Amino acid sequence: MLGRRKLNNLLAGSFGLAATLAIAFVIAVILVFLLSDEPGKTIYYFFVGPFTNKFYLGNMLNAAIPIVFTGLGVSVAFKSSIFNLGGEGQVYSSALVATVVSLMLPEFNGYLGGFLALTAGMAAGAVLGGLSGFFKMKWGTNEMISSFLISGALILIVNYFITGPLNDPTNSLMATRKIPEQYHMIKIFMPSKLDISVVIAVMTAAGVFFLMYHTHWGYEMRMCGMNREFSGYGGINVSAYLVLPMVLSGALHGLGGGVSILGTHHMAIKEFSFGFGWNGIAVALIAKNHPLGVLPAALFFAYLDAGAKAAMLHSDVTFEIAAVIQSIIFYLVTAQGLYGFISYHRRPAA
Repeated sequence: MLGRRKLNNLLAGSFGLAATLAIAFVIAVILVFLLSDEPGKTIYYFFVGPFTNKFYLGNMLNAAIPIVFTGLGVSVAFKSSIFNLGGEGQVYSSALVATVVSLMLPEFNGYLGGFLALTAGMAAGAVLGGLSGFFKMKWGTNEMISSFLISGALILIVNYFITGPLNDPTNSLMATRKIPEQYHMIKIFMPSKLDISVVIAVMTAAGVFFLMYHTHWGYEMRMCGMNREFSGYGGINVSAYLVLPMVLSGALHGLGGGVSILGTHHMAIKEFSFGFGWNGIAVALIAKNHPLGVLPAALFFAYLDAGAKAAMLHSDVTFEIAAVIQSIIFYLVTAQGLYGFISYHRRPAA
């Protein structure tokens, strides 16, 4: 009976998402016919363009990678009814930490040094995320406000270091020096930017799924997310699960920042990660906070972005029109995910 109910809920959710996608795409097509002098060409490149060659396809997949990590970070916190709005600062700060560690180890073995850089980035994110969880546990501080404010301060601090003490004067960009080449992740789909971090992203999603659904820690986090008071009466240390989800969330955001440096950028560029944290929230909503659902949700987001860029490059669509079309599709789908998220959290406690 329970299995059939889950299947029915899954089918209903899938149908709702498919219907929302269909409506969004119809609206997008209508807008293209109204605003473009080359509607056929625009529609083709917006919806098919990302798959027309290896360069577009690989870059689309590569763009999804950091959003997978931030989406996973958000979903872990949301599943525990803890809300991390500090992803932007956590990704950015962790990226700088990973860069600094890489620059401090110029003669190190590539695999070991890369591992240390990613670990340092994760640790930085975990500490920064855990602060908000600790403040909530200790003083009841709202974690949404504290994580958002900490993030805002961190962005300014990181900007100072990138444009000041750590700036590379020989680079025309506002950026640090490039990390040593042995730390660059191996490209796997030339001539695109896609590298082996895509494997790390998939393995991380599988690991988070296992943690949340096949360990007692994950069970206790999900129980606290459903009903914290009931969980306390059941013997769960609910105070610990105010901090742990934020630590995990911050670590996943930090991994996203570190992977972006070692895989794609190879240096910390001023505000290179702008939008990663907020996009992760949207991806988690679309995925309904399921770790495995984050993968297709991040791909969908990257697909919309790649399609908009292809349409701008090959048709008469301007940046503004492409952004409007992209936003309409994205917001309709996100609203569908948000409705399910709100409905879930409004259910009466058992």
